[in-house]
Amino acid sequence: MIQITPQMRVLVAVEPADFRKGIDGLAGMCRQELASDPFSGTVFVFRNRKQTALRALVYDGQGFWMCYKRLSSGRFRYWPNHADRPATTLEAHELQVLLRGGDPSKTAAAPVWRPVPAKE
Repeated sequence: MIQITPQMRVLVAVEPADFRKGIDGLAGMCRQELASDPFSGTVFVFRNRKQTALRALVYDGQGFWMCYKRLSSGRFRYWPNHADRPATTLEAHELQVLLRGGDPSKTAAAPVWRPVPAKE
């Protein structure tokens, strides 16, 4: 079973992926288009052209997990669109919102890192 933890890095591909590709094809996209190592433990998230389905790819140390979610109706409303870069990062809780069809940019969670003020 795969579990997304807050320590995991999540990369979301901006451009849609060809869902005819399997694990090897998506791992190749990670290397070539996203310039990332598919064996790094990063969760890579891809969407199809119609925005009705997502695929997540992650390596757990023994092999790859590929998860697929297709909506029964409607489309995923949110998707990052950064023309200047091939992927964007999300936090684990933002990925959960995305998987439920929501907009992770509107989550009001506390920042991941906050400086602790020095004692005087």
